[in-house]
Amino acid sequence: MSRKLLILNLALAAAVVYAGFQIRDLAQAGKAREAAALNRKVPPVPPAPFSSAPVPPPVLPSEYADIAQKMLFDKSRDSTVVIETPPAPPPKPVPPLPLYHGQMNLGDGVLVILSESASAPHKGIHVGETIGAFQLVEATRQELTFAWEDKVIRKNVAELRDSGGSGGAPPAAAPEQPRAVAAPVPAAKTNAGPGVETGAGIKACSPNDGYPDGAVVDGYRKVAVNSPFGVMCRWEAAR
Repeated sequence: MSRKLLILNLALAAAVVYAGFQIRDLAQAGKAREAAALNRKVPPVPPAPFSSAPVPPPVLPSEYADIAQKMLFDKSRDSTVVIETPPAPPPKPVPPLPLYHGQMNLGDGVLVILSESASAPHKGIHVGETIGAFQLVEATRQELTFAWEDKVIRKNVAELRDSGGSGGAPPAAAPEQPRAVAAPVPAAKTNAGPGVETGAGIKACSPNDGYPDGAVVDGYRKVAVNSPFGVMCRWEAAR
């Protein structure tokens, strides 16, 4: 048994020695190739044949006349583009203002009596409400302020009163002969009932209204209020 092991060990040792010699030979051969490559001289490449460029012909004025005529920096060539905008349309005319017929305050704010025209019915308008194309934005005893589109219009109440004419100067009247004038006869009280609608469920009292305070007619109750200007009445929707 020991003899076989001895033979095996000798064989392995021989193989190791042989492999070592082969590795040494390969290393030496590699170093030889490296040294040969480093020491090899590369012959220089001959340069390409040189040929001189052709001489350009002289420049003549006739050859750059087209460039001068199309010069981008010439005064006649302005880089600013003028954009023509159409003229702004004329401002929209303001429609006729409402006519003023008076105002009152019954405890719920100023109620202004207005009409869109002389023939239109009277309406009671509070601040913030609209009549026609206008919105009432402020109301005092001397002045009313309306809003129309993006404009604010202030007018004295005297300018908004209905003059009863067409706007032109009235013709001169012929002098009249003095005549006797009879004393006015007071109008008799009548049961006329609720009058013109003023808005918010309220109707005005008709002239010479003979109904007593608290009377209910056509679904409306008469309310009379004492004020510095006398007795003021209105018809409210009966609940």
